Amino acid sequence: MSESTRPRGAVGAPIPKLDAPERVTGRIRYIHEIGLPRMLHGAVLRAEVPHARIVRVDTSRALSLPGVRAVLTGADVPLVPFGHGRDNTALKADFVRCIRDEVAAVAADTEEIAREACRRIRVEYEPLPAIFDPEEAARPGALRVWPEREDNLAFNYHYDHGDVAAGEAESDAVVEGTYRLHYVTHACLGTSGIVAAFDSDGRLTLHSVTQVPFLYRRDMSRIVGVPPEHIRVIQAAIGGGFGSKLDIYPYEPIAIFLARATGRPVRILFDRGEEFRDSPTRQPAIVHLRSGARRDGTLTFRTARLLLDNGAHTSWGATTPFVMMQTFSSLYRVPHAAFDAEVVYTHNPYAGSFRGYGNLQATFPIEVQLDELAESLGIDPLELRLRNAQVPGEVTGQGLVFQSCGLAECLRTAAAASGWEEKRRAYAQAGEGPLRRGIGMASMVHTGGGAKIYHSDGCGTVLTVDDFGSVTLVTGATEIGQGSETVLAQIAAEELGIPVDRFTVVNSDTQVKPWDVGVHASRTTFIAGNAARMAANKARRKLLDAAAEQLGVPAGDLEIRDGDVVRASDGKVLTDVGRVVRKLHFATRYDVVTTTAYYEPPSAMQDPGFKGNVSPTYSFATHVVEVEVDVETGVIRPLRVTAVHDAGRVINPLGALGQVEGGVAMGLGYAMTEDLVIREGRVLNGSFRDYKLFTAPEMPEVDVRWVETADPDGPFGAKGIGEAPAICIAPAVVNAVYQATGRRFRSLPLRPERVALELARGEGEE
Repeated sequence: MSESTRPRGAVGAPIPKLDAPERVTGRIRYIHEIGLPRMLHGAVLRAEVPHARIVRVDTSRALSLPGVRAVLTGADVPLVPFGHGRDNTALKADFVRCIRDEVAAVAADTEEIAREACRRIRVEYEPLPAIFDPEEAARPGALRVWPEREDNLAFNYHYDHGDVAAGEAESDAVVEGTYRLHYVTHACLGTSGIVAAFDSDGRLTLHSVTQVPFLYRRDMSRIVGVPPEHIRVIQAAIGGGFGSKLDIYPYEPIAIFLARATGRPVRILFDRGEEFRDSPTRQPAIVHLRSGARRDGTLTFRTARLLLDNGAHTSWGATTPFVMMQTFSSLYRVPHAAFDAEVVYTHNPYAGSFRGYGNLQATFPIEVQLDELAESLGIDPLELRLRNAQVPGEVTGQGLVFQSCGLAECLRTAAAASGWEEKRRAYAQAGEGPLRRGIGMASMVHTGGGAKIYHSDGCGTVLTVDDFGSVTLVTGATEIGQGSETVLAQIAAEELGIPVDRFTVVNSDTQVKPWDVGVHASRTTFIAGNAARMAANKARRKLLDAAAEQLGVPAGDLEIRDGDVVRASDGKVLTDVGRVVRKLHFATRYDVVTTTAYYEPPSAMQDPGFKGNVSPTYSFATHVVEVEVDVETGVIRPLRVTAVHDAGRVINPLGALGQVEGGVAMGLGYAMTEDLVIREGRVLNGSFRDYKLFTAPEMPEVDVRWVETADPDGPFGAKGIGEAPAICIAPAVVNAVYQATGRRFRSLPLRPERVALELARGEGEE
């Protein structure tokens, strides 16, 4: 094949997802489509009150229903504590502490019978006082959610660097404010579910939608009493993760206990109401932020005090301050910083991991307050950000090492592409009609290659080249719809010299795939990508050594291009990879081309003061949003979003574009429409009719641009992109609304009725 007709290189090519044909034809199997012989259906009865003592559970009417095979209560199963705070159990035997708490469970011949049996269970409660306001729960002497604890403090975090008092003393301008962030839910289109089945030897197979299959297997072993080596996790196609499936939730061990009790496979599926009521949320947060700058715009200090509502049990949501503090310490150059966060128990539903992992709640107050600081100094918001943007090689006060950093270039590119100066000037000079326009910006920093929260944050890969030149890539990484299969195939294909269409990626079975810590922290492209490239490199060298021996040509004179072995000097095809492998199989060496690799990133566990380089790389972005506000109705219409991202080398522009557009939609929802209404511990809008997602017809034009900084440790220079696009949309919207209306909002969402009411009250800050 001549150079002119050779296909484009794999890295940088806009390749559709490898599993796209299965998805669009309906051949892919979600958890709802997995059925096993003799499978039963499970259902869970949850609490009717947010706080009560369980006096009695009467299951007799449920057991008498034809088709019911088992009914379990807290008296029937081991109550092994689990979750990040070891404060949750599969079923509750003595007390319920939120309406999500699981009281009983049923396995039956059909889902309808199982749900009817749950309705027939009678639970006698002794209602107890409850506390729902996190500020009230944080006060000394408050009603305790867990009486055996001294107070309601689940976790607290403190971090500082520099000397805040000295920084404030040298400030020419100081601004402060309190910002309130609300509940939102993941709204995955695929609801939660599990299928649990024991075989005749007592081995357990779980068809699961977990994002962390190996950690899941380890932790589930302790909860249900099955050795981890006897647990196999097969991941069904995941119809949306966004962090919601990072933890173990009670319905999962419940399914296992029901399968054990009946001797038959059991499937539990959430309906849409359960998904809203019983799934984790994004953490609501109250943030008091204070920051200062010199007259020339140089930032001097930043202090943050946060209060997070933990809910009644502790999931991964309680750990989000670990990520938040990195933004408060290191988004722009801040010489003096202090961060304090308290996570308090209430009788509300508990929060979990959510795309951005606390960074939406951290970036919002910082970027809104930066605009206020710029105004007080008389500096353009763009100029203020540029004066404080870090450069490549810089180390932040917290110890984050920015080997690659395109923040300043993101700011400049976003400003130029959006027409920032011209539109900002034009909108400021516009008339006072009912429709007013504004433009706002915000930036972000986020881990771009995982976060070292476990002693190993690595990923394994097994790669095999068969006797016809096709490649099977077995990766520990998990596909949750983000396109990791395709990206990993592209990285390996680029390294190996074999086209992507000859690749099959295997990634769903813990009995087959090697270890990986899971899909989170925007780590897959960087960490699993490096592992895939290492395995491909070993295979390429083995193939070239074998070809050199077979052809009688030095290996250094050979290359693999498009599956052919060619002479490096002129590209002449000498043989093909399949023939090389066949000769390895049948000739005197009798060998196969199977290689393994394990990549552990060079990041480190932070010290007890939360200092250290927690991620091997960091991603940056700037978003500019233009809005039109109807000051009479409060309706905000986003007109255009300019999204500029430093994700290192972009492996798949098509997939990355989808990540950004999806993240923008999620960020717009967070800013303007989504609000999970919880009153006295109860979800009041548990359906898509009442919970307003930002939908495709409402999406503005999204202009996506890339700043490719080529991280030195990333596979072909790549960094993570998965979480970043959702992080800085909300503050950009709020900053644009301020320019349009003169009203500075410090809480979300900007629903029309709220905006209209606030504007009617007069100009100024919220």
